[in-house]
Amino acid sequence: MLRLGLPVIGVSDLSRAVAFWTAALDLVASDEWASDGWRTLVRADGSGRVLGLMSSASPIEPYPRIHLDLFVDTATEQEAEVARLKSLGASDVEWDRYPPNPDFVVLADPDGNRFCVVDLSNAPSGG
Repeated sequence: MLRLGLPVIGVSDLSRAVAFWTAALDLVASDEWASDGWRTLVRADGSGRVLGLMSSASPIEPYPRIHLDLFVDTATEQEAEVARLKSLGASDVEWDRYPPNPDFVVLADPDGNRFCVVDLSNAPSGG
């Protein structure tokens, strides 16, 4: 039976990506399938795989068709998490496609991969 595995992010610096995403999402790097070009990140409680990180030389897409949405429950939590993620190495992205009253903030991980922090109390923005 076919089933969805996990999202995979291509990165240029695997160690830096592991450090960022494990701290950002309270994950741990697993030795499962680990190699010089791959790390699997799992929930700290051992309840499953969450994210794959793969070495890649592909350029960053300015408007990626697939990206990660990270959820929070309130605008206050969104503001706090955006600040925390930026302290871990995320950066602001100049995003010219925000709708009026957006429920999301676009950030980039240390490799430049775009992701969103979405305030579910304001969703959906339609963006």
